[in-house]
Amino acid sequence: MLKKRLSGGPNRMVGGLAGTAMLAALAAPAMAQEAPITIVINQSPWFPGFQAVVELYEETSGNTVELDVNPFAGSLEKQRTAVRADESPFDILIMNAGFFVEFYTGGFINPLTDIDPEFTLNEDIFTFDDSTCWDEGNKLITCDGDGKLVSVPINPFLPLLHYRSDLYEENGLEVPTTWDQLYENAQVLHNPPQMYGISQRGQRGAFDVTFDVFPYIVSHGGGIFADQKGGDFTVTINSPETLAGMETYMKLASEVGHPSTAGQTQTNVIQNMATGRAGHIQGVPAPAQFDDPNQSAVVGKVDYAMVPGSADHGPAPGLGHWLGGIPKNIPDDRKQAALAFLEWFQTDEAQRAYAEAGSPPVSRAVMTSEMADQEPFRYMRALAESIPNAQLTFVIPEASQVLAVTELRFNEAIGGQMDLKEALNTAAAEIAKVMTDAGYDAPTLDDLQ
Repeated sequence: MLKKRLSGGPNRMVGGLAGTAMLAALAAPAMAQEAPITIVINQSPWFPGFQAVVELYEETSGNTVELDVNPFAGSLEKQRTAVRADESPFDILIMNAGFFVEFYTGGFINPLTDIDPEFTLNEDIFTFDDSTCWDEGNKLITCDGDGKLVSVPINPFLPLLHYRSDLYEENGLEVPTTWDQLYENAQVLHNPPQMYGISQRGQRGAFDVTFDVFPYIVSHGGGIFADQKGGDFTVTINSPETLAGMETYMKLASEVGHPSTAGQTQTNVIQNMATGRAGHIQGVPAPAQFDDPNQSAVVGKVDYAMVPGSADHGPAPGLGHWLGGIPKNIPDDRKQAALAFLEWFQTDEAQRAYAEAGSPPVSRAVMTSEMADQEPFRYMRALAESIPNAQLTFVIPEASQVLAVTELRFNEAIGGQMDLKEALNTAAAEIAKVMTDAGYDAPTLDDLQ
């Protein structure tokens, strides 16, 4: 039976998909009995869906899974400690896009094909900018050449534009494809304090405000580095392009946004939409929250689209997704058991159940299936359209150190504690120091004037 250990956060249990599980258990062929496994995972809006799918796995397989549930930062620290121990207490690490590279480069994650040479990623599962693969010899994230499969996507955590479809219809608005169009639509809906044209996440955290501003700066041709995947670590956070992206973000915040954007968390942003106080938000899809009458005042009134881009660049949602990897420092029987779960998780049965339990799936086939035509799953086609345009935000093990800089300086600029140009120039100098101290060639641009 599923066990769940909680380290902080609400003690929520999900009833699961009992009826589905019973039918599947009767219909499915017998599965091999595997050793019990423990999965370390973060508490998040999509966690209940994952828990329900784990329960379904236990019902259909007879195998045992324990979930060790933690706040975001707590889960990361547990993973870092576990992979350096003589033996990890965890059999699957649920790694975030901002930090998975440090586990790859540290040599802590077991290539899945080294556990079973026949194991593959299902062709319907997205690779999320090749983040599932690692070329150890060349230290590259790639599924080509010598890249080996080292993880399986768990959750497609990337932002979509959420908008009030009822108000769009009422005001004759069209779904925006550019930031300028979004601004114009937000102007129409902006009526504070009853409603804000848009609610943005601007609070400093582990990977919060940086995640929210990433689509703005990259879709203006900016970024933090020139070309991480290509090995060019020139610091570009204070480039004119990054500045333009931040100016777009801050224009929306100051003119049609929440009056305290710098203090808005992901939870605040979701609540603003759920309580009918936001015309738009940019966030990961959490449709169950908006369609639950016990949690939402906007049931059936929220729709989804790809995040906009600038006039000169296409949309560029940042990947904040989650990957499941198996640590090297566990016994072989636990590796086999962990792999069995990751193989089952990719199946159509598991992915559909995942979606039914309220979490976005990672399967293209499910996202574009007849399920997408049903009201609860109306976000799926926008998600499937967005993933091929999504980019990794970091491909370096020093991501947490760089994020400590960007989270602080972006937040200070949004909150008016520091002039925007000064904040970007300061961040550039601080990031360059992090990178040069770590041995990278990280030249900087001239300061913005």
